[in-house]
Amino acid sequence: MNARFRRALTPLVLVAALTVTAAACGRGGDSGSGEFRIAVVTRNFTNPYWAALRDGAMAEASRLGVKVSVQAGQSETDADGENAQISTMAAQGYDCFGVVPVNGTNVITPLTAVARKHIPILNLDTQIDPKASDQAGVSYASFIGSDNLEAGRTAGQKMLDALGGTGKVAILQGIAGEQNGINRDQGFSDTVAGKLDIVQKAPADYEQDKGLQVTEALLKAHPDITGIFAANDTMGLGAAQAIKNAGKAGQIKVISVDGIQAALEAVKAGTLYGTVTQYPYAEGQLAVQGCLAQHQGKTLPARVVSPIAFIGSDNVAQQISAFPKPIVTFDNPLEGLLNK
Repeated sequence: MNARFRRALTPLVLVAALTVTAAACGRGGDSGSGEFRIAVVTRNFTNPYWAALRDGAMAEASRLGVKVSVQAGQSETDADGENAQISTMAAQGYDCFGVVPVNGTNVITPLTAVARKHIPILNLDTQIDPKASDQAGVSYASFIGSDNLEAGRTAGQKMLDALGGTGKVAILQGIAGEQNGINRDQGFSDTVAGKLDIVQKAPADYEQDKGLQVTEALLKAHPDITGIFAANDTMGLGAAQAIKNAGKAGQIKVISVDGIQAALEAVKAGTLYGTVTQYPYAEGQLAVQGCLAQHQGKTLPARVVSPIAFIGSDNVAQQISAFPKPIVTFDNPLEGLLNK
């Protein structure tokens, strides 16, 4: 049965190391230590989005009395570093894995060692290529993440509203081949098609410095653009800085995706028009819930959709106050599966 995810989320857990662990509180498991142990691997902790996913997993593990270790690579594109973390953890007796890939295929090879041991794997946030996974003998108990097509559609509609239905816009794309960015781009582009003129699309690898540099070049090539859609907040913040540096603050609307704290503050200050927040903290919580429900013998839904919401000037104060808790409710099928 579905249960509404209305409870207050635990405040952020402050951590400094790249490897972080929440201690168990007495629930048994199948590992040699007698504890149920969850491994979560994501891209990096430099991006506050992934740090928030980590913190959500940590807090939920503490609440549910299980143990979680969260590790990551060094950057958004550090596939080798992420794969090394998975390979190391595959030999350390974890009972469930939650993995955010860099791209559609990078984690499949190290996950084969996990799959051979029949350890459940949750695909988190970014879709891993199902065909390549099948060929390697890797399967997933569930996919947990937000609807990135809908995030792009939401951003597109809000850009249409902001520009009065006409104007020239540019898109800052994420990592080449990364499905979340592709979906956000598609959702936005489809929504504004025939209404706004997309004059250029350019990758900036989800990085703030690259977002700034790419936007500087965009402004020179297309000085009459009136809107920029950035596939994540860090690129959006870079774009906003480039606009300010060019003396065009207030003339170009920037909408981004993720809902990190810096973006919320930028929306409050008016340097970002808005952000489509995806609540990675909730994704981390859902990952732990999914692993525990699987451990308790429950069959997980093939897909668990985490919430999104557009945050603009009218509701940014509410979201800042509630952060990292969602200000929208959503159906959470995992909470109702757990044995209390």
